[in-house]
Amino acid sequence: MKPVVWSICTLLWLLPAAANADETLEEGERVFQEACAGCHGLGARGDGPTAALLSVPVPDLTLFASRQDGMFDAARMVRLIDGQDGLAAHGGPMPMFGGLLTGQSVVIDGWDGSPVSTTAPILSVVRWLETQQR
Repeated sequence: MKPVVWSICTLLWLLPAAANADETLEEGERVFQEACAGCHGLGARGDGPTAALLSVPVPDLTLFASRQDGMFDAARMVRLIDGQDGLAAHGGPMPMFGGLLTGQSVVIDGWDGSPVSTTAPILSVVRWLETQQR
């Protein structure tokens, strides 16, 4: 009887986390469509309506992991979105969205275990992009 009770308790404990994960992905897709799809396209493939107007190619974000030896580095993606990584001295081709995508602060672990601070909207976009990898 105890294994059955344990299994039910475990399932009930995991259900809110699963629901929260689904909400995070939905929020990530919504934020991406509002803030990123203009350049990166609805499917994150670099084919948004303004991509042709830019002087640099817009990357296909569905290939981010494949360009990183198959590893989706969420911490690096956070830094690219919020402007901590990939910028030249006076800015770069990617606008800094850190100041626009504000919200609750969250911290994730980098690939090396170091803490990376971001906002909930940016992290939701990163989590959604992780599901879009091919």
